[in-house]
Amino acid sequence: MSDYTPPFSISNKMLGFVSSISEKIGKISNYNDFESKPQLRKNNRIKSIYSSLAIEANSLSISEVRDVINGHIVLGPQREIQEVKNAYDAYDNLNNINPYSVTELKKYHGIMTYALVNESGKFRNGEEGVFDGDKCIFMAPPAHFVPSLTDDLFKWMNSEKNNVHPLILSSVFHYEFVFIHPFSDGNGRMARLWQTAILTKWKPIFQYIPIESQIQKYQDRYYKSISKCHIEGNSNIFIEFMLEMIDEILTEIISQTKSDIRQMNDYVKKLLDVMEFDVSYTTAKLLDKLNLKSRETFRKNYLNPALEMNLIRMTVPDKPTSRNQRYIKNNF
Repeated sequence: MSDYTPPFSISNKMLGFVSSISEKIGKISNYNDFESKPQLRKNNRIKSIYSSLAIEANSLSISEVRDVINGHIVLGPQREIQEVKNAYDAYDNLNNINPYSVTELKKYHGIMTYALVNESGKFRNGEEGVFDGDKCIFMAPPAHFVPSLTDDLFKWMNSEKNNVHPLILSSVFHYEFVFIHPFSDGNGRMARLWQTAILTKWKPIFQYIPIESQIQKYQDRYYKSISKCHIEGNSNIFIEFMLEMIDEILTEIISQTKSDIRQMNDYVKKLLDVMEFDVSYTTAKLLDKLNLKSRETFRKNYLNPALEMNLIRMTVPDKPTSRNQRYIKNNF
């Protein structure tokens, strides 16, 4: 057993986030039964994949990512389309990943980078740096140190997984993994996937929480926190950043689910059931899907209540009666 311990210290700020996140996870379980909503689960997975790839400069839109996953033809760079397919295959197995196994890490890197890199599923042989766009944040450790550094990290996780809270342990892993930079490509994608895998072992609901979308919103802070940790020699700043991101995405989910199922009438539920996330619909299309004839009935019983509860939104909100008006189902 290695004596290596990643340099970090637990602060009151971290403990505050851990307490807040734990409380919010409980609330989300009360507000929303993810297991009974396959469309919601799939949508959040798509958001995770889209955001994680976008951080790495994949140019496909979320609609294009959705189309790739749904098997539709998408006109775009073939490499980026393959990235989406690979990421979906990896995320689709989140609940089956053993995040404390180096063998599993290599296996899922092979899935994540299939047909994209020569060293897919293998540690790098060359020297690599961590980049934010064209800017090099730091040079990774020499390639010959990668196997031992990775083994040390996983040995520490296995020895401490019952002592260090999963929220903190997963954040430490995320930073240390980025620092080691064990693969020639796909390190950022794997770091985010693996943190989610660790959290999923703690609370299965995390496989449906798009933490990556929150990181994407604060991408500059993400890279800056990594850079500061390199300078300070510990992962404290990054741990606090990641806990803040998790706390915020949970707050967002709660705020949008508080207008919860108990407040929905059967009409609104039917409307939401026929709508895909992030797809725009005309009134005529929704009438057809609901087998309705009366626009007045549709607006009174279905549309207006859903708009008031912020469950759907207008594409032209400043002109509610516009002939170009479309309606989109909101997501997390």
